[in-house]
Amino acid sequence: MKKYEIPSPAVIVDLAGAERNIERVAALTRKYGVLHRPHIKAHKSEYFARKQLLAGAIGVTVSKISEAETMVEHGINDILIAYSIVGEEKLRRLKKLHETARVMVTADSIEAAKGLAGTGAPQHPLPVLIEVDCGTHRGGRQPGDDALLFALQLKEFPSLKIEGIFTYNGNLYHTENTEQLNRLVARESQLLTETAENLRRHDIPVQIISGGSTPALAALDKLQGVTEIRAGNYLFSDVSGIQFGTAGIEDCALRVLATVISVPLPGYATIDAGSKTLTNDLSVRGEGYGLIVGRPGVRLVNLNEEHGYLRYAPERAPLQIGERIEIIPNHACVLPNLCDKIYGIRGEDVAEEISVDARGRNY
Repeated sequence: MKKYEIPSPAVIVDLAGAERNIERVAALTRKYGVLHRPHIKAHKSEYFARKQLLAGAIGVTVSKISEAETMVEHGINDILIAYSIVGEEKLRRLKKLHETARVMVTADSIEAAKGLAGTGAPQHPLPVLIEVDCGTHRGGRQPGDDALLFALQLKEFPSLKIEGIFTYNGNLYHTENTEQLNRLVARESQLLTETAENLRRHDIPVQIISGGSTPALAALDKLQGVTEIRAGNYLFSDVSGIQFGTAGIEDCALRVLATVISVPLPGYATIDAGSKTLTNDLSVRGEGYGLIVGRPGVRLVNLNEEHGYLRYAPERAPLQIGERIEIIPNHACVLPNLCDKIYGIRGEDVAEEISVDARGRNY
């Protein structure tokens, strides 16, 4: 099947582009001597997780237990669940995973730690990373005495094993220039290394220092002391990556294939891809709902559930009913979760139909 024979709307991925992105980051992590545990929320599929592991990733990161369950079902057995696990139902599932795979979790409260303690045993403790708040205030202990006191409490649970510390520096996505990015990445490094040193001084073991993200790849030399990073979005990239300066159009491997279905007025057109195919997420620095590839005069200005609204200068960028267009989304990580499969493209040919194995597994 040729690319433009795919029924639209469809999510497609340039396989060569995705493979270049995987190898580029693998080479970067080798250069700076840091391990990579990529976040699978970007693709939610065994297919791409395997490619990342073959390129040197030491395991994967997931957000939810259901994603971890999916990876284990497909034989991927070294997993960090980077999310607070609370509630008896989730703890029962975690206990089952802990019995069959190497699963690490994060913790930032004694209430969560008490629950986690019931999933491990002194002879087979559950590995835990202490989450440290890097300034986003999404979760984590505060650096300094707060993190230390929590670590000392956690150490009292014989069924838990402290492996190290963890943070997520979401503020990187809002930096305005390279200088600010470098400064925030260096600050993340300082916060993590100082926290690790403080814990070690009090006989708290810190083997793993987990940080980093896709934006941090642009300043990996500043992430001194971190042992593992967890980039995810780098695999596909998106409009936010272009605007952020970490990707070019050629690096944006994931796209939406759509068809023009109506031209009600000159300069107005509608496509068959709406919020159920794309995402209502706006880009970090800009307006609109995606970038139309190869059509600089055409803007995607609004989305309904099943419709996308285009605006353009008809004398410069005419559109015809039935015309196919490709859209780079603002936020690529959302799209795989909206479809059962992704079409893998090589050249103009459909080379793979890739199952989104963990689609909808957000619980």
